[in-house]
Amino acid sequence: MTIYSCFARWVRQNPDAPAIVEENRTVSYRELDELTDRVLGKFADKSYSFIGIVMSHGIEMIAAMLAVLKSGAAYVPAEPTLPKERIDYMMARAGVSFVITDGYFTGLPQAESFADRSTPGSPAYVLYTSGTTGKPKGVVVRNSGVVNYAEAFEDEFHVAPGDVMLQYSVCAFDIFVEEVFTTLLNGAALAIPPQSIHDGSVDDLIDFCERHSVTEISGFPYLLADMNRHRRFPSALRLLISGGDVVRESYISWLKKQDFVIYNTYGPSETTVCATYYRIDNSDALDDGTFPVGKSIKGVDVRILDADMKELPAGETGEICIFGEGVSDGYLGNPPEQSNFTVWSDGRRMYRSGDLGYVLSDGNIAFLHRRDRQVMILGKRVEPDEVENILNESPCVERGVVRAFVDESGLSYLTAYIVLSHKYCKVSGIKEFLNSKLPDYMIPEFFVRMEALPLTARGKIDNHALPVVMKEGGKV
Repeated sequence: MTIYSCFARWVRQNPDAPAIVEENRTVSYRELDELTDRVLGKFADKSYSFIGIVMSHGIEMIAAMLAVLKSGAAYVPAEPTLPKERIDYMMARAGVSFVITDGYFTGLPQAESFADRSTPGSPAYVLYTSGTTGKPKGVVVRNSGVVNYAEAFEDEFHVAPGDVMLQYSVCAFDIFVEEVFTTLLNGAALAIPPQSIHDGSVDDLIDFCERHSVTEISGFPYLLADMNRHRRFPSALRLLISGGDVVRESYISWLKKQDFVIYNTYGPSETTVCATYYRIDNSDALDDGTFPVGKSIKGVDVRILDADMKELPAGETGEICIFGEGVSDGYLGNPPEQSNFTVWSDGRRMYRSGDLGYVLSDGNIAFLHRRDRQVMILGKRVEPDEVENILNESPCVERGVVRAFVDESGLSYLTAYIVLSHKYCKVSGIKEFLNSKLPDYMIPEFFVRMEALPLTARGKIDNHALPVVMKEGGKV
């Protein structure tokens, strides 16, 4: 099975069931499939490998993705709000043949049925994540990995026709894949809010979910914390999923007393979406206030290995390594991080996550922290090295370093230490430069002016000599 063939199965079985719900319109599975073919009609005469999608979220965006998949190509998504230079780099790096935008939907041909040219082993999409070289790196995920994940999701959460999943994540993050494809490949409906809801309060979001009877929400821990603080949730909600960062007991202290289940999940984009699940509404947190990430999902195997790639017994800390259907094809262009994809002693291909954890006595896995400097900010992975490299391109910066710290609530934030190139430089100019090249969440929260950067005897930055700007934790 492929992503499109799984979707087409529901088009045949339940054609009039709602597939996507927006604020003021709804399309059925049949109507979404017809729109998919109309989009495909614009480029079905040729074969392509990669096609870019830079669109606002909605019915048309999902139809464009399905059209690309049905054509046998892989889509490369980017939010229109990203800096143009970053979008251009991603599209050029992936070698996209063309880019589908909102304007692509003017003058669509009449619907006609096209053959599904996708195959299980063919790439489905490329997601760009932060890279240590200073440029984002593209993760290539196969159709079969997404299909396996949709099956694993159904196996654990029993999603079915009648369920409504909120689509709230940005398109370049793997939570988006979870929202969209575990829904459309299992016969449920997807509820997509307008931008005004994203720009509004958590109450606005919950009101939208209430109007459209949302039953499933998958989001970052901070969304759970906001719902917990406001003491509100959609009345039809049956499943609340946390992913992308650690979830703490304080984030769900009230929510866990309500009549729906809450799960903590774990898994990098390199392994499609999640590799482990753990139910937390009926369990106690660990001593540090966080929850375990659980056990391997269907079709996936997760092991804790030492530096010599030998499996460790329960209780011993090692690297979280992932095997199975979800492991992606790796990165485009063979960056240095490609070495994280390797083969274990038993011949199975695996992904070395760079995350440290250990197995609890009950077999569940506890996540500790990154092995390297990568951190999670607003649920998105950030390499401080990438931000640092861009910072040093600024005409105002003679030399700069970026370091990550943790606030009182355990959330990461970035601080930039800079030696100015001349006395007239202002932090506003430096931030303007960074904003032209990086997403908002990658911009350091603090900038510290230094006369010189402290060095160790070996000539490296002395991290212990850098002043720490302390940050108060958020109210959770």
